[in-house]
Amino acid sequence: MTPPNLLKMLPPALMVLVALLFGSSAYAQTSLLQNAPGRSVLSLNGRWNYIIDPYENGFYDYRREAFDQSKSGKGGYYDNQKPSSTQESELIEYDFDQSAGMQIPGDWNSQDPKLLYYEGTIWYKKSFNLKPQAGKRYFIYFGAINYESHIYLNGKKLGMHKGGFTPIQYDITSQLSATGDNFVVVKADNTRRPEEVPTINTDWWNYGGITRDVFVAETPATFINDYKVQLAKDAPGTLAGFVQLSGEGKANQSVTLNIAEAGIKQTMKTDAEGRATFSIPAKKLKMWSPQSPKLYAVSLSSGGDAVQDKIGFRTIQTKGQDILLNGKSIYMRGISMHDENPLIPGRARNEGDLRMLLTWAKELGCNYVRLAHYPHNETMLKLADEMGLLVWAEVPVYWTIAWTNPATYQNAEAQLSDLISMGKNRASVVVWSVGNETPLGDPRLAFMTNLVKKARSLDDTRLIAAALELHRTPDNVVHVDDQLGEFLDLTSFNEYAGWYWGGKPSEITKYTFDIKYNKPVVVSEFGGDALAGYHGDAETRWSEEYQEALYQSQIKMLSTIKGLRGMTPWILADFRATRRQHPVYQNGFNRKGLISSTGTKKKAYYVLQEYYRQMTQKYDGK
Repeated sequence: MTPPNLLKMLPPALMVLVALLFGSSAYAQTSLLQNAPGRSVLSLNGRWNYIIDPYENGFYDYRREAFDQSKSGKGGYYDNQKPSSTQESELIEYDFDQSAGMQIPGDWNSQDPKLLYYEGTIWYKKSFNLKPQAGKRYFIYFGAINYESHIYLNGKKLGMHKGGFTPIQYDITSQLSATGDNFVVVKADNTRRPEEVPTINTDWWNYGGITRDVFVAETPATFINDYKVQLAKDAPGTLAGFVQLSGEGKANQSVTLNIAEAGIKQTMKTDAEGRATFSIPAKKLKMWSPQSPKLYAVSLSSGGDAVQDKIGFRTIQTKGQDILLNGKSIYMRGISMHDENPLIPGRARNEGDLRMLLTWAKELGCNYVRLAHYPHNETMLKLADEMGLLVWAEVPVYWTIAWTNPATYQNAEAQLSDLISMGKNRASVVVWSVGNETPLGDPRLAFMTNLVKKARSLDDTRLIAAALELHRTPDNVVHVDDQLGEFLDLTSFNEYAGWYWGGKPSEITKYTFDIKYNKPVVVSEFGGDALAGYHGDAETRWSEEYQEALYQSQIKMLSTIKGLRGMTPWILADFRATRRQHPVYQNGFNRKGLISSTGTKKKAYYVLQEYYRQMTQKYDGK
């Protein structure tokens, strides 16, 4: 074993190597299908039977040894065992088919009152009919399972995955029943642990279960597994990217890219690894922007496979303290949001829930949203493309992570890689964020800078950011000099003057900012709580008037920052948070939303809306 004290001295890049050398099966899954929901799919959404298993009886025997690691691999709930007609006296202490049902996608907390605060293991089972066809491949795909999942098909383990917000995929071609009768069993465990990502301490509800779509995707034997079709970095006249085939016949194959509306058609040959790269003149493309979210029908084909996507094209870069979208300076009028629609209990579950959130953002005057603090549903990114909203997409490297643990870094990097894979063809995504409010220190800096390097290696066409740390001095100066800022494209930070520090809202305009970096400033959070319908004066905490005054003073204070080029106040709508326990004003909700948990717009909403109207006139001439 590697000595713990030596392990703490290793940089994160070496931590990953050590983790691989000592073995880890946490990410043993096939590479994710690009645009998987756009394939020919068999939906497994709907009613799944479930068993609550706080002692993990379905996974371990009484000696605490995992059934799926035994010689027989039998004995766990994943067997979906039934008494045979000749062995009716056989002892079986579970029965999925007689157990309760739950709707998937959907968290368990909101579907069963006794599971509201439950953290632990729940087993899910779904039967489905799919008879495999010759010459086809089949992949089971889960949009997200929180947090650690073990997935079994017809009693055989497919794999284990950690991460509550990124897709999970396995090739099940050889495991499907020849008769077409199949069942899938999932062990989902949302237990919080200090070495995980996110860590044990968060400020959102720890929704457990299968929270996003489940389906089986069908492809030909040789198929288009991945692709990137975007404008080249700093080159609006060039379309660049790649197409990756998978399968035994992937080498030396013809691949055709066709964007009929733009008059672009190019055929390429794959190399020995099944990869074809391209760089094509594309001077006639109409640029995507929030004012004109133009999407093109893009077709990719090779042999018997064809993939359709809707893709927008734009450039994003920084120059000094400006953010340039398609070469023009912009102001990012934003709002933060969680993957939660307050009008329904639990996680957002479908396109309607997500579209409502983005519609609220548009009504507020936003051209930009921060999808905090973890990867959101892939559908959200497509809707942002369609509706014309820039996106900050983030991984849950949140607060105090186990900076020196190799497996923790491997986990964070895997989630970042999957996020970038999922969003790299979405014009709306302009920022990859590697973390939020992480405390200063050398191990943290090494961890975070390695994530930055990883993000740049995967995608050089977008901006890299994080919510940085700041500190105040007695002379009422807020200093932003976090060393991580040197490696990022934006200077972003969270500040809560008027709520957690700085006195009353009327007193915070005395603060000034000393910002070390000559980069665009995008304030990633500010705000304060207000219970909708509770009224007082501007100094009555929790009242709508207090929040209104706070926003007025915040805008006045932040407007003194020379390089201010955007903001995403916290937050669009009230959201559930176990930490928020005041029985009158919070009652299990973070009340910093500009919209209440019943959809009511608070007074501060209109303050920000008016400010964004002014910024629209200044930057867009409207």
